[in-house]
Amino acid sequence: MKLVLSAGSLYTLPMEKVFEIARDTGFDGMEVIINYDFQYQDSAAIIRDLEQILPIRSLHAPFMQIDGWGNKIDQVHKTTRLALKTGIPLINFHPPAWMAFEFKFWRWLNQVQDFQREVGQDQVLITIENMPCSGTLKINPYRLAHTSAMIHFMQEHNLFLTFDTAHMGSSKANFLHDFHLFYDSGQMRNIHFSDYGYGREHLIPGHGTLPLTRFLNHLRETGYNEGLTLELSPREFPEDEDGIRATMAEIFDYLCEETRWAPAKNASAP
Repeated sequence: MKLVLSAGSLYTLPMEKVFEIARDTGFDGMEVIINYDFQYQDSAAIIRDLEQILPIRSLHAPFMQIDGWGNKIDQVHKTTRLALKTGIPLINFHPPAWMAFEFKFWRWLNQVQDFQREVGQDQVLITIENMPCSGTLKINPYRLAHTSAMIHFMQEHNLFLTFDTAHMGSSKANFLHDFHLFYDSGQMRNIHFSDYGYGREHLIPGHGTLPLTRFLNHLRETGYNEGLTLELSPREFPEDEDGIRATMAEIFDYLCEETRWAPAKNASAP
């Protein structure tokens, strides 16, 4: 299992500093969210400079309006082209929001018959993310809000999944039950890992109410060998760099303990 840090976890810091903290902590790689840093500069050059610090395992398509990146369809294509150009193996994007009237984006999704072939050119894994519910009524403002509908759509269109634990925890669904449905579908290629509780997403594990240790143990015991991407809110960290590093090290130790097999204590030497 590859332990990855989402750069969005510390987006208040310069990207280079986030990469350095992840490298020094011991993460295997990074996920980069396409943000305002990519508006007017050479995107491939930015990626190559960052990869001198730590490998990039995935790109997250923009979820805000960025000059030069077009509409939601353009953003998926442009993120994929950047991944192809720089050798990054996976991209992720959010589904259309029906509350934002993203009907053109939804029509395009339905027209793609095979995302891995038509969009990823069988070189970049194309994944879609399950999205959260919000408000007192727990309404999900996105298309494919129901687990069964999302699984059916992904299988019909050869589209893979980035499973977000906090987003799933925000819904009315049974967290572990619906996770198993997604996992057993065979479509999961990346996981955004964080806690959820008390109406707040992307909390440090243990700061919410999700059974995350059981979740990690299941991944380990079933041989999940894709990315586990820590995606936290910057509000979860202290403001000073020493505090950030100490907190990150504690979380990383927990991830290693719960996901990586250790030799039996009494095992004899070979």
